[in-house]
Amino acid sequence: MIRIVADDKIPFLKGALERVARVDYLPGDAISNKDLSDADGLIIRTRTQCDRNLLEGTKVRFIATATIGYDHIDRDYCEASGIRWTNAPGCNSTSVQQYLVSTLLFLANLKNLDLGELKLGVVGVGNVGSKVSMAAEALGMEVLLNDPPRMRREGGHAFVELDEMLELADILTLHVPLNRGGVDNTIHMVDERFIQRVKRDAILINTSRGAVVDEIALFEGIRTGTLSDVVMDVFENEPNINLELLKATTVGTPHIAGYSLDGKANGTTMSVRAISRYFDLGLDEWSPLDIPMPPEHLLYGDVSGSSKNELLWDLVRQTYDVTSDDRRLRSNPEAFERLRGDYPLRREPAAYSVRLFQGYTEVTVLLEKLGFSVLTDYCA
Repeated sequence: MIRIVADDKIPFLKGALERVARVDYLPGDAISNKDLSDADGLIIRTRTQCDRNLLEGTKVRFIATATIGYDHIDRDYCEASGIRWTNAPGCNSTSVQQYLVSTLLFLANLKNLDLGELKLGVVGVGNVGSKVSMAAEALGMEVLLNDPPRMRREGGHAFVELDEMLELADILTLHVPLNRGGVDNTIHMVDERFIQRVKRDAILINTSRGAVVDEIALFEGIRTGTLSDVVMDVFENEPNINLELLKATTVGTPHIAGYSLDGKANGTTMSVRAISRYFDLGLDEWSPLDIPMPPEHLLYGDVSGSSKNELLWDLVRQTYDVTSDDRRLRSNPEAFERLRGDYPLRREPAAYSVRLFQGYTEVTVLLEKLGFSVLTDYCA
């Protein structure tokens, strides 16, 4: 029987593989070379750095990370050592979309913005960026897309150059991978030059990786008023984040944009199936059962008593309120990692149904585009 070491914070994993493998669960940031001496497989999150120090001299043949990102895996070392690996592309894309919708509606109500009059610049148009773009268009925003690798492959008709986007976009949202060097380097992509070129009073949102942003340049952009608002879900040097930067942000959250239960279940599913295929374990169609439903999954909205922005924010915040995560982090920033590990239940819009009073078609269509089921639309 093969032996698998797994991060003990990966949800729905316990019990999935025990019938066909010996599984040991350990804290992700504490998994050591010694722990892997006789391990065949490894299931991790981003907190486990899979490099020579961790893997050399072990029996590990396959690594599955239950995350979109894979910059914590030394791909060159794994290839040279004959270690196969896989990630979970797109697993939490709808969760990040949900985070962005909550953020955009919060900002719209906080600052009295008409989203329909604003341009959103999406930097990085993969699984996540594409979902964010669709949601923003549903909210009535004009969306500008920047993705150099896709632009080279597909041509420029759907994309704009970054400098053009910086001049035009009212809100910028980052969804790029962490690329270290090369033509598509994203380390400190948001630097002093980037910030100097943004439209005055622009809003910046980062849910990708902390190192994509030069935090010194970002802080200066906030201080000088070049950026009117900054939303940070990721920081450099996590979990030891820059507290002065956190204070300067409009919204700061502990790297949880993709932390819906649905996204986590998707990541676990993809990891279990991948490790099953590699070791021929017979679990190629496995999926978790009984993902908990939210306590209140039937929502009510009265279109007649509020503006569209107010109605949408009222409904969306009942499914996910980004300000609740902001408050948790500000009240205890030293607990960054614990806030992630003990994250509360959060379901995506598909787990909810909405009943509208005094409703009209525009709101119904919009809610459905955001993933909700609208049960009925009638006058009470």
